[in-house]
Amino acid sequence: MKLLDGKVVLITGAARGIGRAIALACGKAGANVAFTDMNADDNFKSLEKELTSFGVKAKGYVSNAADFNSTEKTVNEVVADFERIDVLVNNAGITRDALLMRMSEEQWDLVINVNLKSVYNLTKTVQKTMLKQRSGSIINMSSVVGVSGNAGQANYSASKAGLIGFTKSIAKELGPRNIRVNAIAPGFIETEMTKAIPEEARQAWAEKIPLRRAGQPEDIANLVLFLGSDMSSYISGQVINVCGAMLT
Repeated sequence: MKLLDGKVVLITGAARGIGRAIALACGKAGANVAFTDMNADDNFKSLEKELTSFGVKAKGYVSNAADFNSTEKTVNEVVADFERIDVLVNNAGITRDALLMRMSEEQWDLVINVNLKSVYNLTKTVQKTMLKQRSGSIINMSSVVGVSGNAGQANYSASKAGLIGFTKSIAKELGPRNIRVNAIAPGFIETEMTKAIPEEARQAWAEKIPLRRAGQPEDIANLVLFLGSDMSSYISGQVINVCGAMLT
């Protein structure tokens, strides 16, 4: 039997990068996959097609995770289409890096809304279904900079640190209903965004990592499979770093 056979997984911000890797890994593991993104572009359409090629049900939804009404509408559509939600992966996120002295209020608010408020929106809405089921796994995508901080990323670090506090609090709230809540804190992961960094700078980053390499989106996806499966049935309220020992 595949690890997520028959489960329904909802993933936000899944058209590219880490979210896409998570969606594909879940589909290969037998899950029916609902995913969201802001635009129905070529990446969005190709993901839906690739997922269905695994013989699972898959559907993409254009939705703004930072907007509560949009989120509620989307979750209701997912429940109508898939009948249940077993795993929620709060992956949607952005960066707007700047030193605090140069950071605008707009840059601050946008990152907090997309990275943190979206998790409130999705979790509050999806919990209704999971409470009825008396089961579920919620996985929040934090970051090592939410644990350690990083100069020039006060907004991003604050949003990811907020996710850690949210994760631990909601794990305690929902635990009595057999709903688990965990956070993943990726380190330096190779994505389209990080590939835009000059090679010299990327190499300098890698040299600071004990494993001497950047992580791959699949490294994050593999942990999602574990946390979404019954193999992790007694793991909740945890923050797991996936960083090659960069942060210990």
